[in-house]
Amino acid sequence: MDLIWGHDFYGEVRVVDTCVARLREKLRQTGLSPFFVATVWGVGYKLEV
Repeated sequence: MDLIWGHDFYGEVRVVDTCVARLREKLRQTGLSPFFVATVWGVGYKLEV
């Protein structure tokens, strides 16, 4: 997060997790089921087709 928002970021450390959860829900609602946001432990997230 320091690389993206800087050291003076004022917010929760789980902000990325929350954004990904919302993205997953929106993908599910639109019927884009072939697309998944997968969690890569220790790295982050990736888009799988």
